[in-house]
Amino acid sequence: MPDADELFAGLAEDLAPRGAKLSKMFGMPCLKDPNGKAFVSLHEGELVVRLHRDTPEHAEALALDGAHLFDPMGGRPMKDWVCVPLAASAHWLPLTEAARAQPR
Repeated sequence: MPDADELFAGLAEDLAPRGAKLSKMFGMPCLKDPNGKAFVSLHEGELVVRLHRDTPEHAEALALDGAHLFDPMGGRPMKDWVCVPLAASAHWLPLTEAARAQPR
């Protein structure tokens, strides 16, 4: 099975034709839309995906085993960002596509 870095690189390749650009956000690899807004990142081997908190995609992502809100500083979770573990990597592409489609 590919590791998280390899899977993230594959996501970048898949979304490049739709204007996604590989970049950095807070030192983490991320994908940004053509307007420069990040919609997905990789943090400690987990996909971190921006999904509006009141959407079905957000609820579906949080329902995955091991998924949780992104809380890089501890105590202040970012409510629109969901961490999805490598064990749920089969969901990474659909969640990334959902994040790319949502307005930011």
